[in-house]
This record gives sequence, C-alpha cells and structure tokens, in this order.
Amino acid sequence: MDQPINVAEQFIPQGRVLEVRPYGRGNVHDTFLVTVGSAHPTSPDTAAKPHFILQRLNTRVFRRPELVMGNLRTSTEHLGRRLALGAPGPGRRWEVPRVLPASDGRDYFIDPEGSFWRALSFIEAAQTFDSIENLGHAREVGYGLGMFHRLLSDLDPQKLADTLPGFHVTPGYLRRYDEVLAKHGPTLSPEAAYGLRFVSERRTWAHILEEARAQGRLRLRPIHGDPKVNNVMLDTATGQAVALVDLDTVKPGLVHYDIGDCLRSGCNPQGEETEHWEAVRFDPDLCRALLQGYLSEAGGFLTEADYGHLYKAIRLIAFELGLRFFTDYLEGNVYFKARHREHNLARALVQFRLTESIESQETVIGAIIRDLR
Repeated sequence: MDQPINVAEQFIPQGRVLEVRPYGRGNVHDTFLVTVGSAHPTSPDTAAKPHFILQRLNTRVFRRPELVMGNLRTSTEHLGRRLALGAPGPGRRWEVPRVLPASDGRDYFIDPEGSFWRALSFIEAAQTFDSIENLGHAREVGYGLGMFHRLLSDLDPQKLADTLPGFHVTPGYLRRYDEVLAKHGPTLSPEAAYGLRFVSERRTWAHILEEARAQGRLRLRPIHGDPKVNNVMLDTATGQAVALVDLDTVKPGLVHYDIGDCLRSGCNPQGEETEHWEAVRFDPDLCRALLQGYLSEAGGFLTEADYGHLYKAIRLIAFELGLRFFTDYLEGNVYFKARHREHNLARALVQFRLTESIESQETVIGAIIRDLR
C-alpha cells in the first residue's frame, strides 16, 4: 500500500485525495495534512479545498493506541456536550477536533505493515505558533488551557484510561535517568557534565507534586498532558484561542502538570529549539499574561492547595522535560525524534537554563500568583 495517500483514502468514502503533505513539527507521531476534492472528476474542486489531519501513531510511545482513541472519544464527546450548553459565550468560538471514521466504521485504520493510523477534523482559519508573539497571545494561550480545563472539570477522571503510565511523574523519570546513566555511563563533554551536575543538585525536590497528591492535597482531574504553545490554535482573523489540539495525552493527572508545561513553553521567548541555550530566560510578564488568561476560565475550581503548588509546578515541569531530553540523549535518542546526535542534549540544556531562570525569580513569580488570585 502506497503511504500515506492510500491510507488517507480509507477515511474518505466520498471525494478524492488531492494532496497529502507533512504537517507540523511533532516529536512523536507522523502527521500529514490531507486536502480533499470533489467526488466527481467532472465537478470543479471545491473552493475551500477541505482538509483533515492524518496521523500515524507512534506505538512505541503509545503501546495501547486503542486506549488513546477511547480517551479521545470520551473527552471530545464531553467537550461537545459542554459546548452545546453555551460555552464559550458570545463573541468567541471554540472548536473540538472530531475523530473521523475509517471506511470499515472503526475510528482507526491498521495498514498491512501494522502501522496504526487515525484521522481528525482540521480546524480551519486557525494557526499555531512555536513561541509567544506578544502579551495578548500569552493571555489567549492561557485562556485556551483554562477553557479546556473548565469544560472537562466535571468529567470523572476514572472514565479516562491511563494511556501513558508514569507520564509527568517526575520521580519515575529520575529513576529511569539513574538506570540509563548506570548503563551507558557519563559523557565527558562540558555540556553533558553541566547536565549531570544540574540533575544532581535538584533531585531532592523531584517528588514534590506526587507527594502532595499522595497526601490528598492535590487531586486527579482530566488533563491535556502536553499543552505547549503550539498546541493552542488561534483564529487567523481575531487572534483569539479557538482550540486545544494534540489530545493523545488526555488522561487523569494533576492540572499542575498542564499549567507548568504551558508556562514552561510559553514564557521562554527563545523557544524550545534555540541553539543559544545560555540566553534562555523565563519572562515574568508573559507569565502574568498567561496566568491571567488561564485563571479567567479555570480559577473557579482551583483550591487553596492548588494555588500553593503553582510555582512548584512551573519549576518542576521545566526540570522534568530537561531530565527527559537528557536521559534520551544518554540512551541514544530512542524516544524523541532528533535531527542529530546532540539534539536532545541541546533541548535538555534549554530546559535546564529555563529552570535556573525560574528559580532566580521565585519571589516575582510568587507575587504574580498572589496578585491574580
């Protein structure tokens, strides 16, 4: 079977595939944008040239892809019901990606080589950015995550499967790091030596969110799992957030994972892929704007303990992602796609430097959180 064109045809019982091209910059799945034309060769192609997203799931990461699809159905159907009740209110739109069925009625397709494919509706007239453009953009990114959390806040997290056991559980990543380090040994480059020292100096507080959850101070809720800046889509005309996409990591978790990840991603003006890691900093103005947007939607269900752990989450999730990149580098780049041997080391250094910047501004970030409550 020629891929991915013939695979795309499995999801369009009517119409024909005009084009399939790579889409986005995801580190895990292979993603394509499919353009569909008229079903009748004698008819002119539709002016809008409707699209959908086609993805080949990385089953080394998502070992139970059918559970991923189950969570996707559960969460998007719940979001749809909440939207039908009137959210997000007048003057705004909010869209939810829809799962498109394959020709056999299933919501996925397995090709002859065993690859797992699925199709999702495409959010038209919207775009994403790899980094925050301005304070207004930051507020909209925060609003998008807050809207997502609010709409799912009454969904029982037990209805969602844990598709990635241990995801965002930092002590588990630290144990994995220790195993890899013991097996592969340290490298002698100055950058890698810096990473080794960095992790060693911060490992004592890797447990802080999981300990609070175990003690009942923080509780599980439905989370997105990966709400970085380029997963929030903005309307091309208004600049308003209209969707949160890449829902494969939706699962039970702590909203702090999402908040920390969103701020980690959004408040680094240099971006995650910068080659100038020494210049990376956490921007407190972007932090304030992003939290303003988030709390405008989600502030109503956060508890005293939730607020008390916000700074800790911002610091921890930046450290955690750096730890994951660094571990993958030491292991030979087996998880995250890498363009060269040192790519995941460079990514780790960006997150470690960001963590240092967050730590140096603990007082400022704490004051922002207090001001916005």
